[in-house]
Amino acid sequence: MSNAAFAGIQTQVMWNRLISVVEEQAQSLLRTAFGSVAREAGDLSAGVYDLTGAMLAQAVTGTPGHVNTMANAVAHFLERFPIETLSPGDVLITNDPWMGTGHLFDFVVVTPAFHDGRPVGIFASTCHVIDVGGLGFSADANSVFEEGTLIPHMHLRRSGQLNEDVLSIIIANTRNPVEVRGDLMSLVSANDTGVNRLVDMMCEFDLQSLQPLAEHILQTSRDATQQVIRELPDGIFDYDLPLDGYEAPITIRTRLVIDGDNITIDFTGSSPASNYGINSPRTYSQAYVVFGLKAVVAPHVPNNAGSLDCFKLVSEPGSCVDPLPPSPVTARHVIGQMLPDAVFGCLARALPDRVQAESAGSIWVLAMASAHGRAPVETLAGTTRFNVMNVGIGGVGARPGKDGLSAMAFPSGVGSIPVEITENQCPLWFRRKTILRQSGGSGQWRGGNGQVIEVANREPAPFTVSGATFERMKHPAQGRAGGGAGNPGSAALGSGQTLAGKGVHVIPAGDSLVVELPGGGGFGSSQDRTKARRDFDE
Repeated sequence: MSNAAFAGIQTQVMWNRLISVVEEQAQSLLRTAFGSVAREAGDLSAGVYDLTGAMLAQAVTGTPGHVNTMANAVAHFLERFPIETLSPGDVLITNDPWMGTGHLFDFVVVTPAFHDGRPVGIFASTCHVIDVGGLGFSADANSVFEEGTLIPHMHLRRSGQLNEDVLSIIIANTRNPVEVRGDLMSLVSANDTGVNRLVDMMCEFDLQSLQPLAEHILQTSRDATQQVIRELPDGIFDYDLPLDGYEAPITIRTRLVIDGDNITIDFTGSSPASNYGINSPRTYSQAYVVFGLKAVVAPHVPNNAGSLDCFKLVSEPGSCVDPLPPSPVTARHVIGQMLPDAVFGCLARALPDRVQAESAGSIWVLAMASAHGRAPVETLAGTTRFNVMNVGIGGVGARPGKDGLSAMAFPSGVGSIPVEITENQCPLWFRRKTILRQSGGSGQWRGGNGQVIEVANREPAPFTVSGATFERMKHPAQGRAGGGAGNPGSAALGSGQTLAGKGVHVIPAGDSLVVELPGGGGFGSSQDRTKARRDFDE
């Protein structure tokens, strides 16, 4: 074997080893997180970066919204804390929505890695914590100042010593102090795991620097992505995606431009920012735009700074996909997680018969709490105070050649939180949680089904649920190539009253919350569906 061939094999082995390093980092976070949305649903991410802040590898565990926002977030840390000013044992933190992952509930924690006294890389991780104060997980705020506590870029640990001052501020402003502190410590521990495994890897391969490997990873990924883009038809492709919005309907106006080996997505003309917390900061919008593009154009190419650089985003500051501070952003995934469908709408015109139908998109975060402060005091005497979170998941759009997946969180990829976990945390209980049959759109390939979930209180007291993320109640997921639309979502009391809008709803004592999650759109004409599959549908 030639030296060049051996070097190539060794480089590939090191690349794969780097991915295993960040996966162990993510698994450390997953297994030590306190909050159920991180521990059970996997609403987190982890990755390793070079000394300029360029993402080299991401963990398989995690969401596109977290992974791809962190691809930009680490550079913001380095602008404030240049790598040469950091020391072994340092840890940095922020939850700034515009420089992190899009809302205050996600803390980004960054840790520099040192080998033989020299900085060699950077690890970052993030997860959703259950509460950061303010109005809680609600879209009712009119500014980010009302949504909770914003921690600017600062040290969480300096030379191995925790910054108890900043921890005290965070803990003093949360309704769930034990879970939030536990999650922050889990992020620190996960990064430390990544640092230790990276140093082990560098010792094993006798590496003094990651830079040659980093350059190979980024250039190879960039070249592979540009190659597949060059195979696409050049042109301009438009698509308008209507959404329910909050105080008014929203239109995501999308223009896809394919020119040689470059792709640009332009959201000029999209609706202005809402007065309520459903806006998607540019960093979060970009995260899901590039995910949608890569899912169709280059799914086989590793996700890193090299491949992501091939996609450009154009947005209007002040729009719902690029709101300016201090716009409210708590429920930013109402818009952000719909952007892959907007991208798919354009791609379907460029690549007929290759792009799936629309999906339910935004997960429905069931942020439920006792009704203290929202119901008469006498109705709550002697009852439990609680603040919990579960997740409702809709259907995925049908794909060319396959039915859509039922109750699957696309594009976020988060999992369900077992009902037993939530029931153990509070007096609520789940009367029903099952697949909502026939809620997917018709077609040669049917859209995935949503869920129906019913929740009640074991105590004789009211409780609340935030409808911040209840979307596609008026604008269901559309089919593709002649396929039918999925069912719209709905929310109601068990006694029958409809719950409209994205506000906070009080569920009276003795009644229940019933939500039906939207179905995915169908693909192709239902006349082409085979009898065997029609029998299965029934």
